[in-house]
Amino acid sequence: MERTVNPEVARWIEALSLKAHPEGGWYAESFRAERRVIDPNSEKEYSAGTSIYYLLDDASFSAFHRVGADETWHFYAGTGLSIFHIDRLGHLHKYRLGRDVMAGEKLQLTIPAHEWFACQVESPGGFALCGCTVSPGFEFNEFALASREELISAYPIHKNVIVRLTL
Repeated sequence: MERTVNPEVARWIEALSLKAHPEGGWYAESFRAERRVIDPNSEKEYSAGTSIYYLLDDASFSAFHRVGADETWHFYAGTGLSIFHIDRLGHLHKYRLGRDVMAGEKLQLTIPAHEWFACQVESPGGFALCGCTVSPGFEFNEFALASREELISAYPIHKNVIVRLTL
């Protein structure tokens, strides 16, 4: 059974033609550069860059995942969201993406390639409409959802947030 979303979220989903994302929330690709680039380390060819709209509400979360390139998040509308990032050294960082820059929220934030992160709207009834820009471009074959067990095994100190934000 499909869940009911609040009317403002439903309007954004319709206006931007968003569809369900495997990690949670909704998305639509808004740009894929025609220019191609070659990764000198792997010899793989990529689009020079991609962008999506991404919407998350308080009834779901973006599960821990990682992508093959740097990903910059941009805040557009809503109540904001929290981004949980496990860096290469295993440290957990929590960032707030939103409009209230004076209170420490960020309008944009970049997560480095190959690092685990997850997102959650913590305001009851809230949502966040964001943009995500990946460079070089996003490829689904380099997208990985985290295994709860493997992430807990690698980072047992972060078990509570991992359990909460994995599928």
